[in-house]
Amino acid sequence: MSPTTAAAMDSARRAMYARRRRVNAVALTLSLAAMAFGVFWLIWILFETVRLGIGGLAVSVFTEMTPPPQAEGGGLANAIFGSLVMVALATAVGTPVGVMSGVYLAEYGQGRRLASLTRFINDILLSAPSIVIGLFIYAVVVAPMRGFSAWAGVLALALIVIPVVIRTTENMLLLIPNSLREAAYALGTPKWRVILTITLKAARAGVITGVLLAVARIAGETAPLLFTALSNQFWTSDLGEPMASLPVTIFKFAMSPYENWQQLAWTGVFLITAGVLLLNIAARVLFKKKH
Repeated sequence: MSPTTAAAMDSARRAMYARRRRVNAVALTLSLAAMAFGVFWLIWILFETVRLGIGGLAVSVFTEMTPPPQAEGGGLANAIFGSLVMVALATAVGTPVGVMSGVYLAEYGQGRRLASLTRFINDILLSAPSIVIGLFIYAVVVAPMRGFSAWAGVLALALIVIPVVIRTTENMLLLIPNSLREAAYALGTPKWRVILTITLKAARAGVITGVLLAVARIAGETAPLLFTALSNQFWTSDLGEPMASLPVTIFKFAMSPYENWQQLAWTGVFLITAGVLLLNIAARVLFKKKH
């Protein structure tokens, strides 16, 4: 290779390296700007939530029911109770269905048409707006029964839990090395026991993470409950009747012109935000411990 050719190639390499550095600098700058933009709004939302909501925290918030307009005192006890009951029941209903469906897709459904159809429907359900799910439950449960109920709200929230748990469970099980399964099969272990005692146990942290993320999602859902559980100003534990919930109460109180309702709405926002934040932290801690 002549010196002239070598110099030309060296110059081309230097030019290419310089161009790559410029492209990298531009991409890094845009990435940092996008991150800063998102973090700015997140910090602002959290700041306003804490500033306007933490001032309303009192014992009465957890012990008294939602007050009438412009009344002294009052709290969110009935709404907090309703949210806890409906979220817990929806999780209890949706989690087994989601986990078992995820197990089928990961362990039994490889290459099967039923599994492909199930994934397709699950993707649709996962991306469907929650208000559509609420309208669906209203049409098939509330309207035929001629009344709103907490059970209808539980079903609507469970339909939101199921696709999240299915996707997470399937993905976590697919991450488990096949060598674990093959070693168990070589010892004569039946498939159901391999799934129960090896693959699910190995993917336990990821599955629990998916369940916690599903709970965090339904904890703040308002639209499905407006069409199903509606609301109730009084304390009730009857799941066959309308039941109060924090998201619906926040929606109703925040839209009102009454100062006491607006303060309780911000307090409810703070409680939901703190609860969701704790769930996300718990999910990340579990995931970190696993890996």
